[in-house]
Amino acid sequence: MGPPDGQELSAAVQDADSADWSVRAETGRKLATSVKIDEVADVLHRLLLDRRDSAVTQQTAKALLARKDTAGLRCVLLASSQAVETWTADQLWDALECNPEWMSTEGADRLIKQLSDLATDDDTGVRDRAQEILATIRPRDEWARG
Repeated sequence: MGPPDGQELSAAVQDADSADWSVRAETGRKLATSVKIDEVADVLHRLLLDRRDSAVTQQTAKALLARKDTAGLRCVLLASSQAVETWTADQLWDALECNPEWMSTEGADRLIKQLSDLATDDDTGVRDRAQEILATIRPRDEWARG
């Protein structure tokens, strides 16, 4: 499954409102692969904070983190900072904390670089979450120096 084209993107945006959790989860996975992530960020955010089923949250977050880029990580951090429901916050935190990609040296180095970039993000929630995770990875004085 490659990134959705324009027509598939439009259909996926409509599917984000489906009553069926599996359709919403598939939509999150599909939209997470979009090269036009900025255009679908609001829909992804809504899916990450899905109030009807935690599988939608979990699968969308995993797909965004599988991108291995700052944009996907930022989406998950933003949702994590705004999660109201405990189970949603737990799902998002688990996706962040249990990402097997970050168990390798290369993955951990990439994560630290991305989090360091996001630690100065314009959004307070993203910035705070990035700083919080960095603080658990290495001492504050190391990442604050950049």
